[in-house]
Amino acid sequence: MKRQVDKIIIHCADTRTDQDFSIEDVRMWHKARGWYDIGYHYYIKLDGSVHIGRGLDVIGSHCKGQNTKSIGICLEGGKKSDNTDWDKPTDNQIESIRVTISYLKLIYKDLKVHGHYEFSTKSCPNFDICIL
Repeated sequence: MKRQVDKIIIHCADTRTDQDFSIEDVRMWHKARGWYDIGYHYYIKLDGSVHIGRGLDVIGSHCKGQNTKSIGICLEGGKKSDNTDWDKPTDNQIESIRVTISYLKLIYKDLKVHGHYEFSTKSCPNFDICIL
């Protein structure tokens, strides 16, 4: 039975665009925090490749107070190479996240898309999600 989900929450890894981190790197960071697995359901690299984290039937650990009914998508990056916030993700990431959101809306009807910043004092994902 699929769990009740009403939102997608977009995150960024807050890494620089001149760095390359795999989903396994993020999984390792989260396990070091004491979590049993990566907190996100999807991780989208700078090249647009989409990697599966937690299964959709598993509650994520990505947004305090919102995990139960949400799906977490994290974009690699978030910072430019000079360590300032990026203006937007790469074109490949934007295309991939749009496709991923469309796919999820086929499974879970009436999903709303939010930036992590809507539920936190963080600027994550460091861009206005209205471009999606």
